[in-house]
Amino acid sequence: MHLLAAQPGVITDGSEAVDLAQDPAEIVFLSAADTELACLSTARAAWPGAPSVRAANLGLLGHPMSVDLWIDRVAAGARLVIVRLLGGKGYWLHGVERLHALARDGGPQVALLPGDAHPDLDLAVHSTLPPAALHRLWRYWVEGGVDNAGQFLRYAASLIGHPAPPPGREDSPPGHCAESPHDQC
Repeated sequence: MHLLAAQPGVITDGSEAVDLAQDPAEIVFLSAADTELACLSTARAAWPGAPSVRAANLGLLGHPMSVDLWIDRVAAGARLVIVRLLGGKGYWLHGVERLHALARDGGPQVALLPGDAHPDLDLAVHSTLPPAALHRLWRYWVEGGVDNAGQFLRYAASLIGHPAPPPGREDSPPGHCAESPHDQC
């Protein structure tokens, strides 16, 4: 079997292994929703003192070798790994099991969040954060928008001990964006 280089804008079917060629970061985020990745990127760019962040489309990590390579190269060097899974644990079983084992063996904190507006206790069981923290991280994405992505990033940073920026309009509770909860990227 050979390994392909990932290409921007190309989602694989998981039949070939790909290397995302990412470096580790303090916070790592996976989602199948490009809008979430764009919102997080915009929020990160608006916060000059933010911790390092790597984000990728979960659709690129369909092959077990791709998952293993990404976990070994990127997730293992993170302090917090957050994955939004549409379809639950079964959608990305190998990845969930590998991240859970990595965290259990002293690796990063892991937050496995539902990719929709319905709670998923099975994902919570495979996470290492307390239920309240998981719920709060999840709610930012349920509400959506750039403001909530900024709040998500600030809260995630606080979970790894990163100093928070001065309070601003972004610091309201999830779902209470200064503009609109539907303010999309």
